[in-house]
Formats: sequence, structure tokens, C-alpha cells
Amino acid sequence: MAKPSPLKIFMTDLDQIHINFSSDQLILLNIILAFILFGVALDLRPEDFKRVFSAPRSVLVGFFAQYLFLPVLTLGLIQLFHAPPSLALGMVLVAVCPGGNISNFMTHLARGNIALSVTMTSFTTLGAIILTPLTFSLWSSLVPQAQELRATIFVEPQQMFKTIFQLIFVPVVLGMGTKHFFPKAAIWLHRPTRILSLVIFITFIIAAIHGNWDNIRKYLSEIFFLVFLYNGLAMVSGYSLARLFKRPEIDARALTMETGIHNTGLGLILVFNFFNGLGGMALILAWWGIWDLISSFAVGLFWNRKHPRELKS
Repeated sequence: MAKPSPLKIFMTDLDQIHINFSSDQLILLNIILAFILFGVALDLRPEDFKRVFSAPRSVLVGFFAQYLFLPVLTLGLIQLFHAPPSLALGMVLVAVCPGGNISNFMTHLARGNIALSVTMTSFTTLGAIILTPLTFSLWSSLVPQAQELRATIFVEPQQMFKTIFQLIFVPVVLGMGTKHFFPKAAIWLHRPTRILSLVIFITFIIAAIHGNWDNIRKYLSEIFFLVFLYNGLAMVSGYSLARLFKRPEIDARALTMETGIHNTGLGLILVFNFFNGLGGMALILAWWGIWDLISSFAVGLFWNRKHPRELKS
């Protein structure tokens, strides 16, 4: 008989733990996410979305990487590591969350195609209103060991759609409205809003870690390698697919960041709204949210020293 995976041995009780998170903290997390998305929208213009139609190939490759290749890769890792149900559902939720706004900064650091990065982040963020609940429903249904858990905690996609609509649509409309009607204010707010939102989010994550230190100390060592591998493969996939489809180097660097950085703040809100703070889901989303900042910054610094071989997209 084949020896079971170590992860299967050491994380069998992940499905039974729940992260401590009060309703007040959830409201605060909602506000933080809205503030972050408002900051992202300050940098958006209708012209940004026209790039999809003027140069669609790189965007299509990015969509393929994020919405098809990454979920399939996720299912493969779940099978390989025999991930317990709550952890498997968390991995699927990571895969279907939209790109994180910090990817634009990391793309700039990496000397990548910033316009492509902004376009991808914008489309996946707005598309999350529909795509995140629907794709989560689809891909999580393909995790056999999670069927019983899904039966007890799973919600209708329509409920998730309503929540994501409120979390994304309102701040994005306000941000783009500020950009259009008050351009000077948008320029003044842009940089401090981005910096402040990142600092607030990291501070919130640290506070949440402190409040759940016992669980994290017990399980972090066991999910650390999985997140390290998962995130690394996501970034490699974004770059490799871009080069496979003969996209320019600057586009490949942008798609590396877009595939590797996800808005796990949105994922955490969904976990606490719909899944009662389920341990495996919350832990992998929280750690991914920290680790993708570290990994993307390291990759960005490496590429910053190396000018792209091709300077045009």
C-alpha cells in the first residue's frame, strides 16, 4: 500500500478548526478592501479597457493563465498533496480570486508592461463580481474529498455575487468617478492611498495572526511549503505561457505578477461571510496574501536589474 502524504497525516484536523474573527473585524476588513479598491480605481480610465480590443493577445493569454490553467494546476496540487477538504477549498478560492492591486507596482518594479498589468487587474477585479462565485462553484465541485464539507457550508453563487458586487462595484465606481470629475484630487490621492492601503492591510493581517497565534503556530509550518510551491508554480506558469504564445518579455513579466498575485483580502471576506472562518481556507488565504508580497518583490528586484530584451509589446 502506498504511503500517505505527510500533509494528509499532519493536517487531518484542519477541517475542524475555525479562525477567531469577530463581526467588527469583518466590517473593518470590508472597509479596508473597499479602500484598497478605491485606490486602484483612482488609476483607471475608460481608455485602459480599450487596450483589450486594440492588443488582445496578451490579455487573452493572461485570462487563460488565471481562469483555466491555474485552477487545473490547483486541482493537480490538491491531488498530489492529498490536501484535506478545507485546505483544498482554500486553494481553489485563491485560484479564482482576482489579481491583487499590488501587482501593478510589482510589474513596474520588474520593468514589465504596466498598461497590461493595469488592464488585467481591472478586468479580473470587475469580472470577479460574476466570475469568482461561478468559477469557485465549478472548480470546487471537482474536488471529490470536499463534497461533504461543501454540502454543509456551501452557498449559492447568487449570494456570493451580491456580496462581491457590493465590495467591488461601489468603491471602483467612486474611484473612477473621482478620477473623471476631480482629476487633480485623484492625482493627489493616488500615491498616498496605495501606500496607506498596503500598510493598513499588512497591519490587519499581522493583528489577525496575533489573535490566532496558537492555530497559526501549529499549522503554518505545514502549509508554508505548499504555499511556497503553489505561488512559485503560479508565477512560472504566467511567464511560461506568455513566452509559449510568443508574447514580448515585458508582457511576460506583467503576466507573471498577475498570475502570482491574488486579492486574498476578498477571499478572506468570503471565508468569514460564507464559510464561518473555516481554518484551512483562512490559513492558506492569509499566508498567500503575505507570501505573494515577498515572492513578487524578490522577483521584481531581480528583473529590475535586467532590462527586457524586447522593449515593445
